[in-house]
Amino acid sequence: MKTKPIISLVTTLAAVLFNSNVSADPHPGGALNFPSYRWTEVNPSASWAPRAGLQVVELRNRFYLMGGRTPLDPAVVGFPGASILWNDVWTSDDLGTSWQPALPPGDFGQFPARAYFQAVTKGNSIYVLGGQNFKVIPNPNPAPGAPPFISSSDFFNDVWRSHDGMSWTPLTTNAPWSPRAGLSSVVFKGELYVLGGSVNDDSSIVGGPPQRVYFNDVWRSRDGVNWTPATTNATWAPRAGAAVVVKNGYLYLLGGESGFLCAPQPCDLPYFNDVWRSRDGAHWELVTPSADWSPRPGHQAVVLLDRIIVFGGFGLPFNPSDMWASRNGRDWTQVSDAPWNATSSDDIKYDFDALAVQGGKGGLRPSIFTFGGDRETFNFGDPLNYLRVDNDVWRWSPSKSPKTHQPDKK
Repeated sequence: MKTKPIISLVTTLAAVLFNSNVSADPHPGGALNFPSYRWTEVNPSASWAPRAGLQVVELRNRFYLMGGRTPLDPAVVGFPGASILWNDVWTSDDLGTSWQPALPPGDFGQFPARAYFQAVTKGNSIYVLGGQNFKVIPNPNPAPGAPPFISSSDFFNDVWRSHDGMSWTPLTTNAPWSPRAGLSSVVFKGELYVLGGSVNDDSSIVGGPPQRVYFNDVWRSRDGVNWTPATTNATWAPRAGAAVVVKNGYLYLLGGESGFLCAPQPCDLPYFNDVWRSRDGAHWELVTPSADWSPRPGHQAVVLLDRIIVFGGFGLPFNPSDMWASRNGRDWTQVSDAPWNATSSDDIKYDFDALAVQGGKGGLRPSIFTFGGDRETFNFGDPLNYLRVDNDVWRWSPSKSPKTHQPDKK
């Protein structure tokens, strides 16, 4: 989801200077001087439960937050990874400072609870697409050395629409694209797009079959009901957890994963840092096979001031503590080594969500907002590891930002 930028002579001139390798903004708080940007914690503990795999959109100057998973104590439930799955919807009219439930208490929406799905806005509507819940069952064939539990999660290929976050309409409960989580979705040239994703839980986390399958297909729809394949086999490798943005008439796909771990170790982790682009979703051009930022899934990419900004994500043995900016997806400049004011990789999030706000009323400077996210290390020997999931809101913006402001109109 993107908001329309405020176009001004000052911004245009700054962009020209930036592109000619001259200091775009000599003032410390200049909009294009990304190293001058600062992280501010807008809300350290929002009203919604800590969660990962959530989605946030902006519609009519209001933030809508929905879905995701909240881990449970494995010592209580008996196995790691068990979670509460959400289909609640929360709104904020003050850029994440305060939140209200969009639905009455006890009425947690009409789409089934899920995480690792996608939500986008098109016109005056919010669309929810795909995702999964998280269920495991005892292994019916517990042979010696076999995992005690196996995956039984439900994966979705449904599409839901709402004009207000309260009333939801199922446009289809069985789209022609396969049920999947970790998919990417975006609105491009007036159509909804679904790209990649995977089905079945990773055995390195859950401990048992069925085997995870990854996709590299691309689907599009004008109404969320009728879908056509742009391609069933894109030239980029099958993956989940990729970031997708729209910029200057192109779809850009960045990073992702084709597995959580690799075996036998030591081995190269199945993570990507390639960048691809397409004008139609069918034909893809490799922009770079290896961007300057490290391979990762669970990251975010947004477009701010005509730059693609990439940050966050999962890594082993440490999550990547950096932020990168690029005009073209090929040439990257590191603009921060401490997202969320991180003092170590323990502070770096993955499976969070992010929105770019280009500026607006009250003097709001171009900003990125982030919501929730995961910092679990999957060290199941740590009894408190499951608590490393957040319900905070952060803003990354020029150092001179107003105390009160409103987002710009779409």
